[in-house]
Amino acid sequence: MDAARVALDTLDARLRILLPEQYQDTYERVQPISMGSAGLQYDSAGQVAWDRIWQSFCDLAMAGGPPHKGAWLGPGAAADIEANREQYDTVTTEICRGIWMAADLLAFVDDRPGWVRVKCHSVAMAGWLTRAIVMENVAARCDGVMLFLPAAPLFRIDKEIKNVVTVIAKTSHYWLGHMTGSQRALIADLFGKMAVESPLIEPEIERQGWRGVECATVTEAVWMMRALVAYNILARREQQTLLVPIDPLHDPDGAYVESKLKLVRRLSVLRGVSAT
Repeated sequence: MDAARVALDTLDARLRILLPEQYQDTYERVQPISMGSAGLQYDSAGQVAWDRIWQSFCDLAMAGGPPHKGAWLGPGAAADIEANREQYDTVTTEICRGIWMAADLLAFVDDRPGWVRVKCHSVAMAGWLTRAIVMENVAARCDGVMLFLPAAPLFRIDKEIKNVVTVIAKTSHYWLGHMTGSQRALIADLFGKMAVESPLIEPEIERQGWRGVECATVTEAVWMMRALVAYNILARREQQTLLVPIDPLHDPDGAYVESKLKLVRRLSVLRGVSAT
């Protein structure tokens, strides 16, 4: 068996571990079609009833479904937050309330401006949610069991606040409701093995942290995005543009990302996803 075939088999094995069971043998047939946006519902006090909005969710972007955001949603700038502190406090309070109601996870305002932190059940959960949420085009980071999500003073309740609450509700739903304990253990083990190959490559979010790579089709962009995540590289897409991280700490010359880009493009041709 040649090296490319071995690499493709290894990639397939990793994706079977990373994806919920319902996608493990079907992810290449999932279409990026949205179910539409659920409208807000309110309780008797006039607050958003975050726990009563969703009956089901679109397919995960990780599995080939539509990303929740068409364009990147990142954290607010420190200067803007300082100039609009009261509005920022209102936004972060609502995000934390929404996360608690929709995902049953504790959330707090982080000391770093522009972020709320969410306490996950395990390090593996925080790591998996980070990868899945970034593929939904929403900023995410993790540190141990803590997951960090973006906030900004101009976030609107029916737009950006809802975006943040939706992605944590959606991804935690798949993690907790569609994965067995044994699969979550396999994911934790896989993350350990990938960390030996390379630290998680992620963007320097406060700056211009992404580089665009044009793909021939949306299908190709989805396939390559998912493959890169299986090599410990955060990736996402906007239409048929694949976005790869610029990480000056862990990949200062971009050599690791570039080598894996070349590899997954070769594997996409072998799989029949790409023409050349």
